[in-house]
Amino acid sequence: MSLAIAYSRARLGIDAPLITVEIHLSNGLPGLSIVGLPETAVKESKDRVRSAIINSHLEFPQRRITINLAPADLPKEGGRYDLAIALGILAASGQIPAQVLHDYEFIGELALTGQLRAVSGSLSAAISCQHSQRKLVVPDDNSAEACLAKNTTILPANHLLEICAHLNGREPITAARPVENSAPITSGDEDIADIKGQHSACRALLIAAAGGHNLLLCGPPGSGKTMLATRLPGILPELDEMEKLEVAAIHSAYNTQHSTSGILHRRPFRSPHHSASAVAMAGGGKVPRPGEISLAHGGVLFLDELPEFQRNVLEVLREPLESGRISIARAQAQLEFPARFQLVAAMNPCPCGYYGARDIPCHCSAEQIQRYQRKISGPLLDRIDLQVRVAPLNARDLRAPSTPRDSNQLTSAKARSLVVRCQKVQQQRNGGKSNSQLDHREIEQHCPLSSRPQQLLEQATDKLHLSARAWHRVLKVARTIADLEQAVDISSQHLAEALGYRFTRQSTGIIQEKNAQV
Repeated sequence: MSLAIAYSRARLGIDAPLITVEIHLSNGLPGLSIVGLPETAVKESKDRVRSAIINSHLEFPQRRITINLAPADLPKEGGRYDLAIALGILAASGQIPAQVLHDYEFIGELALTGQLRAVSGSLSAAISCQHSQRKLVVPDDNSAEACLAKNTTILPANHLLEICAHLNGREPITAARPVENSAPITSGDEDIADIKGQHSACRALLIAAAGGHNLLLCGPPGSGKTMLATRLPGILPELDEMEKLEVAAIHSAYNTQHSTSGILHRRPFRSPHHSASAVAMAGGGKVPRPGEISLAHGGVLFLDELPEFQRNVLEVLREPLESGRISIARAQAQLEFPARFQLVAAMNPCPCGYYGARDIPCHCSAEQIQRYQRKISGPLLDRIDLQVRVAPLNARDLRAPSTPRDSNQLTSAKARSLVVRCQKVQQQRNGGKSNSQLDHREIEQHCPLSSRPQQLLEQATDKLHLSARAWHRVLKVARTIADLEQAVDISSQHLAEALGYRFTRQSTGIIQEKNAQV
């Protein structure tokens, strides 16, 4: 038989559409051509496949070989189709039974020796393979990742000859089993108890973790803003099964050599440099790949020195902060990536960083401070629930020992237990949502106010000129504070604390104060 069909999976974002690899051997001058919108790496597979077959002591047919990758209008990239192409050629030339290929799907790049190399997106391929009820053959380096799709039979292999022996029925490949990872959520060197002073900032960090709220830390250099942000993943609860698959699929699509063992228990923490472009943040490319906001899905996106980011980069965050997804349109594809993350940002109050600091004079003019703060747009600032001023530490706080910790000191373990308890209450009451994800109707249902708290909120709205979005976000933060204290109703104290975590840019006040100093 001179025609064979094998199956593989493409990588399109975090999806893995089915690719039918059709191989036809015909008479004519020996040659190999690939059709079906292949990119350069796919076209080069003919040389890798030929050498891999010959070096595996198999016969490469000296006939005209035509390979079609269907569907023809879907762009194909990478070396993930090498294995399917090689097996299709061997089946078309009668070296392995062609009918057996219908029960399998193959992904993997071939070395010239016939060894298999890992490819990106193996988890997405394994998840999609569940619906076709076929077995998936992957390189051994991809087996641990692919096994996260528990309903798919994964067959790992290191060499082309192993797969040929399996398909010929001589040496069956043993299916891989998922390895349970029991790694601890936090490491001992990143505990919230190590933070000296900053009790109000630690309280805000706890509230942000409990309700899934976004957080802005504003303070002078060296006040502990970065240290606070890095402690947030350690007090967040463990990923559930659906979140584990989503997070692992995103990272698998992003990086070939990524190991899922480090992200299945601890939530992702991404900290891009302020020189990152809008494409690096949102994702993109000829065939779009996930960006930093998608890599932070289910975890934390930390933006240090927030005003130093380009304005168009920060504006990219506005849509995913509301919807939890990011849509990327390119010439060849339009994809949507999940991007539900907690934003933690840090900034200085002025260009020199020491406005409002004790004993350190600020030499910035009012115009410089105003220009610096206006780098962050009002709509973006309005989407940040908790805005906390971090004061510089005094000598007494710095002299205080970090260890031993007393029984009343807040540790990451204690904070995580409070967060887990609070989120369980939210999930039961809100129908599986955290407080930060409540829409307008759900806010009216789950965040009712009595007369005194309602009056307090109305007065604060008029005085602080809060927008409708800020009104709702204050209510959601107050609901989280009440949940932490196991209160059924939102009291005036809960609402007052929520309002205290929301400051607005008072540029006029800064100018007046600076002019008064002059």
